Amino acid sequence: MREAPGWGLEQALWQQNIQLVGGMDEAGRGAWAGPVMAAMVILPADLQIGLLLDGVRDSKQMTPRQRERAALKIKSVVRAWALGEASAAEIDALGILPATRLAFCRAVEACPLRPEHFLLDYIPWPDCPFPGPRLVRGESQSLSIAAASVLAKTSRDAVMIQLDEQYPGYGFARHKGYGTARHRQALLALGESPVHRHSFHWNKLQLTT
Repeated sequence: MREAPGWGLEQALWQQNIQLVGGMDEAGRGAWAGPVMAAMVILPADLQIGLLLDGVRDSKQMTPRQRERAALKIKSVVRAWALGEASAAEIDALGILPATRLAFCRAVEACPLRPEHFLLDYIPWPDCPFPGPRLVRGESQSLSIAAASVLAKTSRDAVMIQLDEQYPGYGFARHKGYGTARHRQALLALGESPVHRHSFHWNKLQLTT
């Protein structure tokens, strides 16, 4: 398991009396179906936050059970958190990058507290409206971003499990809309569902696993 992310970036801002630091990440950008989900987390300005959120790291490095437990812990500890999503239809209409930016904006709008500064996992974003850095592999550098990655992933997974009940046969509960051989086989047999991203030419895309 990789080393847990630190909170040095947050601590440096707290020392400048910037208390409300919003860490942001997304889940589902590369999936063939379902929404893209963004999450924002505002940690308390507590130098012991690493102990309070021990075990929280990049969601991709955690098992589903670890993520679910971590999500409960995060929600109980942080000052505020919020989600924003863009639907498959919006992804088709706007493109995946603009739709991802829209999901981030919705998460900020939904949050009961407005951050003074932001730490974002990197996406290309000219004229980003949120002050602060966009960090390559941000979830490995910032505890705020790592916590946001966990909330984005667990929340999107819950949506995909619900969609599996609505649209049986595609295996959404298993692969969460990502490109797997089983998902491709289901698409060949059933065609696309209303929650597939029709602009994603799945028959030409590489499989995730």
